[in-house]
Amino acid sequence: MLLKFTKMQGAGNDFVVVDGYSSPVSLAPAQIRTIANRYFGVGCDQLLIVEKTATPNVDFRYRIFNADGGEVEQCGNGARCFVRFVTEKGLTRKREIVVETRCGVITPMLRDDNQVTVNMGAPIFEPAKIPFIAETRQKTYALQVNTRGATGDITKSAISITALSMGNPHAVTLVEDVESANVAEFGPQIESHASFPKRVNTGFMQVVNAHEIKLRVYERGSGETLSCGTGACAAVVSGIQLGLLQSPVLVHTRGGKLNIEWQGEGQPVMMTGPAEIVFEGEIQI
Repeated sequence: MLLKFTKMQGAGNDFVVVDGYSSPVSLAPAQIRTIANRYFGVGCDQLLIVEKTATPNVDFRYRIFNADGGEVEQCGNGARCFVRFVTEKGLTRKREIVVETRCGVITPMLRDDNQVTVNMGAPIFEPAKIPFIAETRQKTYALQVNTRGATGDITKSAISITALSMGNPHAVTLVEDVESANVAEFGPQIESHASFPKRVNTGFMQVVNAHEIKLRVYERGSGETLSCGTGACAAVVSGIQLGLLQSPVLVHTRGGKLNIEWQGEGQPVMMTGPAEIVFEGEIQI
C-alpha cells in the first residue's frame, strides 16, 4: 500500500498525519511501528489519523497511535497539528473545530498568529478514573522504584508523584534540575509501574518561578519526547494543586515553549503553542 502522509511537529513533538477523512485508512500496529521507525520509516512520536465522525455537532474524529503501534486516548501537541492539517488541506474553513477523541471532545482553535489554542477539558484526579491504584485520592503518592548505585547495586527507594488524567494518565514528579534528572532510569519504571494498569506518561518538572517551569516527559509507548502537550498540562495542574504555581504558566520543553492556563478544579485546561508542517511524502508499506 502506498500511503500519503504529512510530517508535522509541535514544539518538537513530531507526528505523521494521515488523511482518513477523504478515504478510509486502516493500519495494523506493525505498519505503524514501521512508519514511526526513525531509521527504516518516516520517524515520529505518534501517528495521527483524521477521520469522519457520526457524532452530531462534531467536525472530525481524531485517532492517535504511539510509536509502538498502540492506540491512546489523547495528545495535546497532536491536537494543535490536527487543526493546522485540516485547515491546510481544505477539509474545513473553520478556525475553531470540534474534534472527537477516544476520551471525549476537544476544541482546538487556529489563531491569527498561527499559534493554536486547545481546550483540553478538565483534569481528572479520582484514582480509579486515571486509572491509578490507590485507596483514596491524595495530593501526592509514593511509588517504589529501583535505584542503581555507583557500584551497580540496585536498591528500592520511594519517589513522590502526583497522578491525574488529561484524557490520558500522567504522573508528575518534582526535580531540582530537569537537565540532570534521571529520566532514562525512572521514566520506564514509572511508565510500567503496577500502580498504573494502563501505563502512564511521566513528567519531570523543575519549578523556575510561580509562572514558569522546565519539563521533560517520558511518554508511554514512545520514550522521552522533545515535548508533550498533555504532559505540560498535567505538570502545570500538579504545580498549581501543590501551591507552587499560578496560572498562566510558561512551560519550557526541549522542543519549544507552551503556554498553559487553568483556573482550578472542574475548569478546563487551555494550552497554546505552535504547530508546523515539516514536509509531505509517500511511503510504501
